[in-house]
Amino acid sequence: QLAESGGGLVQPGASLRLTCAAPSGWTLDDVFVGWFRQAPGKKRDGVACISTRGKPYYTESVEGRFTISRDRGTNTVYLQMNSLQPEDTGEYYCAVDMTYSDPKAMCVMADAAMWGQGTQVTVSS
Repeated sequence: QLAESGGGLVQPGASLRLTCAAPSGWTLDDVFVGWFRQAPGKKRDGVACISTRGKPYYTESVEGRFTISRDRGTNTVYLQMNSLQPEDTGEYYCAVDMTYSDPKAMCVMADAAMWGQGTQVTVSS
């Protein structure tokens, strides 16, 4: 199962880096990976997704503040989150899928084959 880490409680303007790690014996190289956010009382939405070749897609609200990246050496995918705002609060999930041809589609559909358990991000003063 995918494992997310790096969430926490931070003040507005702070940064966090989320990590998505693959299960033992499994590689993220051949799958699309996405980060999704679910705020209280709301549906789960795509935040950032990345193709197998490293092409990223960001939802408009995080464009310029968040960066999704792959580290093939450690078999992980990161979500660097800068200038965090209260509206970024939510449970963040990592997910992977092999059926998409574009990262935007993965983020927009918010549907994937495998999901992690999530990590909570709370931005509050």
